[in-house]
Amino acid sequence: MSLQASRRLDQIGNQLSPKPAGDTFESLPLIRSVGPPADQPRVKDKVVIITGANSALGIGRAAAHQFASHGARAVYICDFDGSNLATHKREITGLYPGVDVHTREFDAADEAAVKAVVDDAVKNYGRLDVFFANAGIVGPHKLLADITDGEFMEVLRVNTLSTFLATKHASQAMLQTSPSKPAPQGSIILTASVAGLRSNAGSTPYSASKAAVVSLAQTAAFQLAGTNIRVNALCPGLIETGMTAVVFEAARARGTEKKIGQLNPLKRGGVADEIARVALFLGSDDSSYVNGQAWAVDGGLSAGHPFVPGKIS
Repeated sequence: MSLQASRRLDQIGNQLSPKPAGDTFESLPLIRSVGPPADQPRVKDKVVIITGANSALGIGRAAAHQFASHGARAVYICDFDGSNLATHKREITGLYPGVDVHTREFDAADEAAVKAVVDDAVKNYGRLDVFFANAGIVGPHKLLADITDGEFMEVLRVNTLSTFLATKHASQAMLQTSPSKPAPQGSIILTASVAGLRSNAGSTPYSASKAAVVSLAQTAAFQLAGTNIRVNALCPGLIETGMTAVVFEAARARGTEKKIGQLNPLKRGGVADEIARVALFLGSDDSSYVNGQAWAVDGGLSAGHPFVPGKIS
């Protein structure tokens, strides 16, 4: 048996090891709990990296607050645009003084930069537990025939290559152990989109890039089989963020805000915190059996075929 195969068997055994004999309540075996108890922080002592964290309205910023508030040891907030990162750091450290907050300004599709932030986490803390690859762009709002090959490939570079690089380097770091992390484990969360699950929710390059992210999460989960490293894609619907703010602002100016999200069963758009809370779940041990999935957080939009009531004939 190869060394790699033997290591994977040992890791699976560690994941499934039974409780010692005698752990019962009366005649019933105790529930095998894999996450922290309700009175414990959900990501206690975990080291987290988040890309796409600069926007004031963004999912990355909201996620950083969620991980910090739930006991993370360190949170790296990263973005190509660093204009708000220092302010975010002051806010988070003021609210959660026990958390180390690091800021990094780099292109999430730059392999050397991604590897550098991962290496820094391992060097400083001996571990990496969560990588939330959230960086992305919308790309051009153009008809298919008007999109250039350069525009198309730039969207894939930022949205898809960045998630590949995060998965590649974070997974290797998550295999490493230390006194504070005796066994390999980790959660990689890739921001895809409902546009990667259904058509007509985004432009052609954006939708293609996000569909690729969903596929990457699925294939990477199998590439990492037996390592206890999970990879999932998070698929937001229409969320008010820096990228979509113009849509919400225009609707408010016209008095048509209530029409935003009218095609989903909740009849509204979402806010970044609603996505961040799902990212927290996927990054915590509460989701220890969730792997290779595309989690739609879209008000129910992707659950059916949208129609306008009264227009069916």
